[in-house]
Amino acid sequence: MIWLYLMIALLAGAFMPLQAGVNAQLTRVVGHPVLAALVSFTVGTFVLFTYSLSLRSSWPTIGVILAQPPPWWVWTGGLLGAFFVATAAALAPKLGAATFTSITVASQMIVSVLLDHYGLIGFQARPLNPWRALGATLLIVGVVLIRRF
Repeated sequence: MIWLYLMIALLAGAFMPLQAGVNAQLTRVVGHPVLAALVSFTVGTFVLFTYSLSLRSSWPTIGVILAQPPPWWVWTGGLLGAFFVATAAALAPKLGAATFTSITVASQMIVSVLLDHYGLIGFQARPLNPWRALGATLLIVGVVLIRRF
């Protein structure tokens, strides 16, 4: 089963530079990266809503949510995603697909290593070790090489 998860994650990662390019072109159509992000999220919301209905699973009630309130930060995922999509739409054409994607992947790895090391926001603690540190460092070196050459 882990191989299926890895393949789906690989596919999701491959979609990130495509999404940046598509939304950059959408920015040219609608005139602003924030508007492009809004259109992108509207389409995504429609697709997710339709899919959610097809699952036929029950939705939590406000009473259930209030009975055991989650931490405040669980509601920030959409904000983080909106920031990324708008930033990608604005900066990917200026930096190029390879530079934009490499720097976002490197920053994702740095934050991910920290989240794992400290076991934050629900991740199981996985201590930083020399191999993980080397991997993150090599990603940073990759950004520099891609940007420079």
